Amino acid sequence: MITVLALLLQAASPVSRLAARIERVLARNPVVDGHNDLAWELREKHGGRVEAIDLSRDTRALGHPLQTDLPRLRKGGVGGQFWSVWIPAGVTGPRAVELTLEQIDVVHRLVAANPRSLELAATAADVRRIARTGRIASLIGVEGGHQIDGRLSVLRQYRALGVGYMTLTHGRSLAWADSSTDAPISGGLSAFGVQVVAEMNRIGMIVDVSHVSDATMRAVLGVARAPVIASHSNARALASAPRNVPDDLLRLIGAKGGVLMVNMYPAFLSNAWRAWNTARATEAERLGVPPDLQGVKTPASLAGWDMAHPEPRVDAATVADHVEHIARVAGRGAVGLGGDYDGIGGHGPEGMKGVDSYPLLLVELARRGWSDADLGKLTSGNVLRVMEAVERVAAASSGTPPVEAIDSLSRL
Repeated sequence: MITVLALLLQAASPVSRLAARIERVLARNPVVDGHNDLAWELREKHGGRVEAIDLSRDTRALGHPLQTDLPRLRKGGVGGQFWSVWIPAGVTGPRAVELTLEQIDVVHRLVAANPRSLELAATAADVRRIARTGRIASLIGVEGGHQIDGRLSVLRQYRALGVGYMTLTHGRSLAWADSSTDAPISGGLSAFGVQVVAEMNRIGMIVDVSHVSDATMRAVLGVARAPVIASHSNARALASAPRNVPDDLLRLIGAKGGVLMVNMYPAFLSNAWRAWNTARATEAERLGVPPDLQGVKTPASLAGWDMAHPEPRVDAATVADHVEHIARVAGRGAVGLGGDYDGIGGHGPEGMKGVDSYPLLLVELARRGWSDADLGKLTSGNVLRVMEAVERVAAASSGTPPVEAIDSLSRL
């Protein structure tokens, strides 16, 4: 018995050592995650009752479960979070601005309701300072250029309210920038689109190229004076979703000092899972049942299909494959983490269904030979470097006056 116990302990010790090593990495370099949709989930699933949702408890137990709460953020080693203020791409015009302001208000209320755990951050220095206090630095990202209603004045006011980045498009193309999932309109960037990028550089707002078309991404990289991010995208070479980034643009992002932040949605990680999910949705539509119900909530009529068509496996190794591919193509200084939790319908890789899961990925990468220094770049070092570069460009532009531009085409 003693011999068996000794063997078990000996077998477990490498795992324990890796876990302890990752804990030390995260203590020095907590995750700064590029994208989380909790604000919209609080609005849509919980009536916007921010103060009524106790994030200090496990939110998986709620009637409408969430992938985010404070205990799991801490377990995941998250020290900085960009909270998305997404609104549907179909909401345009003045209502898009109103709804974005409401979502910014949700984030501000979220932070105010949890002052012991969260604090708003505006700079890389803020993120580092707040993380040292044991709290989570809270940043804001606007997820679609339709949210400025074709006005640079609105863009500037978002920045004044704490918005750190803007994703240039979401699921629909704009008059001034094209989406990866819609027919092109501008063919990359219009003249107004170039002005948007220039103004973002001037005011210190990070340009986010997730969701944009290849032509728009290439155009942005040609005119931007500061590095860009793709806040929640993956490698198209491994998963052919149009939302993912091809190798030539990965190289260009890396060469320009930018960062691609890896997304946890299985459809953007695995071609097999993407095909399975599409087939399942088609079957659910045929049966007239909701396609997003799984597990014990699966309608009986769909359960038989599920048994006959097992879900393809997507796990931490799958995510690590994307991280390593991006690192090989663009450099280890060009990869980060942008989970997209609470924006992916409760999905996630096996064992990585919530914000607590980042250590599992880091252990997998450590097994593959990643050094502590490179893991620290992945978790936060790379995105903080981009933030500092954007801040320097803005500081150098402090004497440049704002441009008063309105894109009339986008506001028709």
